[in-house]
Amino acid sequence: MSDLDFTRPAQSDVYNANVARLFFHANGKPRSVAAGATLFAENSAGKVMYFLANGEVALTRSGKPLDVIKTGEVFGEMSVLTGEPRSATATARTAGEVIELDARAFSGAIQKIPEFALMLLAILIRRLRLALAMQMLGKDQSARTIDHVPTSGAVFDAALLRQLASSFPGRPPVFQPKNAVIMREGEAGIFMYVVLDGAVRVTVKDTVVEVVRPGGVFGEMALVDQSPRAATASAAMDSNLLSINRNDFLKLIKTSPAFGSSLLRSLASRLRNSGRK
Repeated sequence: MSDLDFTRPAQSDVYNANVARLFFHANGKPRSVAAGATLFAENSAGKVMYFLANGEVALTRSGKPLDVIKTGEVFGEMSVLTGEPRSATATARTAGEVIELDARAFSGAIQKIPEFALMLLAILIRRLRLALAMQMLGKDQSARTIDHVPTSGAVFDAALLRQLASSFPGRPPVFQPKNAVIMREGEAGIFMYVVLDGAVRVTVKDTVVEVVRPGGVFGEMALVDQSPRAATASAAMDSNLLSINRNDFLKLIKTSPAFGSSLLRSLASRLRNSGRK
């Protein structure tokens, strides 16, 4: 996936430029740019994301035009979230102004304007659902084993995992024996889950698409956009899970910037990786 489609027309019913503007103003730094100036180059480190306050910015890859970013749009966020190199070059088509936000300031801004994190989560999830649907088209639908599918990395580090586990003292981890079905494709999403130990197998139409191991999460997509479950999840071995309902989730987004940042980073990485399979 590229750094160009955060605010594409397909996302217009989700994206709110006023929320984005408030978010970037909270901790960002405005900068004037001259026509022809390069804001970032393809394959460079992605340290800053941008809100285009006015003007136009062209995105190119290998010298070929990709898209034009217009006033009120955000760009460059994918590399900042994933830590991967830029996938495009951004050049100012006209003189204008951007608001820059680096990775460190991003976490602080989430706490001030949590609505932006929710909006970005919803957009990333929509794009992931589309990518997943495209992946399933024309694929061999025969079942694959746990040893032959992608394994999700830990979304939450050890410190945040301990914090989450202690956030709900009246709700102990849920034990799921091997092969127990935890959620089913098409159901309403009431909880997201954090794997504390064990492993969870995620399947779409009987095809294993991912294995979630300790520190990983699943079920968050339906919790954010309140759409039916996109996949079925079952315990690949005896597992203990932390369940988080929507009210818990919204509270964590507002009170724990690390929680929101970790989820965004995970979804952005999954989205980028989906384009490489």
